[in-house]
Formats: sequence, C-alpha cells, structure tokens
Amino acid sequence: MQSDPKQCLYCTNNQTLHNLMIEICPLSVSRVFLFKEQTYRGRCLVAYNGHVNDLNELSDEERNAFMADVARVTRAMQKAFHPEKINYGAYSDKLSHLHFHLAPKYVDGPDYGGTFQMNPGKVYLSDDEYQQMIKQIKENL
Repeated sequence: MQSDPKQCLYCTNNQTLHNLMIEICPLSVSRVFLFKEQTYRGRCLVAYNGHVNDLNELSDEERNAFMADVARVTRAMQKAFHPEKINYGAYSDKLSHLHFHLAPKYVDGPDYGGTFQMNPGKVYLSDDEYQQMIKQIKENL
C-alpha cells in the first residue's frame, strides 16, 4: 500500500516525527534518527530520502547507496554502544516509506534472543543524555 507523501511523517518532517525521534544528520541518500524511546540503548532509524514503499522499488545503485548508509550507521552504533547484536526491522505495514529500525541488543537486556518491541514506552532520557548519544554516533559515522 503506497501512502501519500503529503501525509508521510518522514516526507513532511512533522511533529509526530519529532515526538518519536531526533534527527542526527543526513547521509548520502537517507537521514538518520535517534529514537527517543531508548529501551534498546542506542536505537536508531535510517529513512530513505525519497518516498518509496519498499527496497525493491530502488534501482541497484539506489539500493546499494541506501544499504551502505544503513551499514554505516550500524558500524557507528557498534563502536559507540558495543551491543552484542543489532536487529534490523523494515516493516512499513502502516507507513509506506522505506526505513530501517536499528535496535541494539545486549545479552542481559530487554528481548535478547527475541524480536524487539516497536515502542515499549519505558525508557526516556534527558536532553543532555540524548545529545551525548548523538555525539557518540556522529563521532563514529
């Protein structure tokens, strides 16, 4: 199901987006965000710049550039936060804009060995703590 870019939170850069996450920076063909809900310490999201529904809609060159951005962010997250594993999620059932959720998992942390929760609503940080995490990610991008 293709959504209208005029109603897409990534395309409109609307308040709903800013309530959920903080933009870290633009990358080659995408933008990277830090989730405000931090049950999975360091959780980020990478959203493609264009309004496409699925990875298979991109040309090989566009797909490779997007996946390079995703890999670049996961490398930065790995260096900054040292998770055991980073889970990838690209669902888009209700919001058809290509984006990947990147959820770090820690051995003794929530949902290790299982699927991460979309928005557990449990862990929120201070503005200073978010800025410190963003700084750590940027230093490793």
